Amino acid sequence: METPSPAGSAETSAQAQALVNWELAASTAARLTPAGPTLGAKEIGAAVENLRLMADLSVPHVHDITGLEAARDLRDSSVLVVDRASWAKANTQSFAVMLQPAIEKMLEGRRGSISPGSASVGGAITGSQLGAILAFLSSKVLGQYDPFSALAPGSMAPAAGRLLLVAPNIISVERELNVAPEDFRLWVCLHEQTHRVQFAAAPWLRHHMLDQIEGLSGHLLGNVDSIMERAAAAARSLKDRSAPGAAPGRGAILDLLQDPEEKAAISHLTAVMSLLEGHANVVMDAVDASIVPSVKTIRQRFNARGKDRGAVEKFIRSLLGLDAKMRQYSDGSKFVREVVDAVGMAGFNRVWESADHLPTEPEIHDPKLWVERMGL
Repeated sequence: METPSPAGSAETSAQAQALVNWELAASTAARLTPAGPTLGAKEIGAAVENLRLMADLSVPHVHDITGLEAARDLRDSSVLVVDRASWAKANTQSFAVMLQPAIEKMLEGRRGSISPGSASVGGAITGSQLGAILAFLSSKVLGQYDPFSALAPGSMAPAAGRLLLVAPNIISVERELNVAPEDFRLWVCLHEQTHRVQFAAAPWLRHHMLDQIEGLSGHLLGNVDSIMERAAAAARSLKDRSAPGAAPGRGAILDLLQDPEEKAAISHLTAVMSLLEGHANVVMDAVDASIVPSVKTIRQRFNARGKDRGAVEKFIRSLLGLDAKMRQYSDGSKFVREVVDAVGMAGFNRVWESADHLPTEPEIHDPKLWVERMGL
């Protein structure tokens, strides 16, 4: 097999970057992002400082609850308090890291079949579409741990990534729920810092997830000729599920996955995401009034707010599979609780030792299978 020349590799890399205009995605998201709550400069400064403080205060609580020594020292990652546009831009950088290898492989197999002009036009369209999606999501996300940013070319992010706290969204929700700001901010930070600790406790996890994502996206891009046909079928499925009384689905985008290899890859990623989200939720739920005085009120009001979503938002959430993400929280939480009840937190923490210890999707739904496989 002939090894590509350095020049060819550089050309492929440049063409791959052109296929998705990441800068246009970020600027489109910034332009379309809804306005956040009105705050004066003094209020913004105070909120940013307080969120940083809450992020720091949450770390020892995460350590006490999880028993993970990695929570003692998180200097290899950073905490950034950002606005909606900055969150969207950060995610374009992460998407670029995740998708670039798969796009390059796809182009290597189609050398000469995609002209620079076509790549540029396609990149503008894709960038605009991604920007519109990120604009919608930018007003929904309270925080996010980004483990992939450090792998971006020229990135100044610390080795383990960065924790993003989206200030306007946190402030908007705490006002909407009419809860104590400091309590709500600490509660949110407990969840997000848990994700930060997960990747610190399992330093292999970032590259494992990247490998899985690269394999899945590469498989999809390798079958790009059938994507439009399958997308049309997924849209029809979504329309059927949107009808009154229809049963909930996994999300139209996930309906594109039909090949056994694709389904196996998404099953593994679903299990991993369920584990990560469920574990963070269990940490949040372990917090009592001694740590967050109004935690009971926060939980009740936060859980109730999902019932008020409008029809358009429900449609978009279904399209993006966000309702499936909410089920990951409940499925993963159930898994973590049952394992901890059976073998204790120390037994559960074996999950962070290697990729072989990650639960499968069937194990997420039947935790005793994982306990038996681990010999616990």
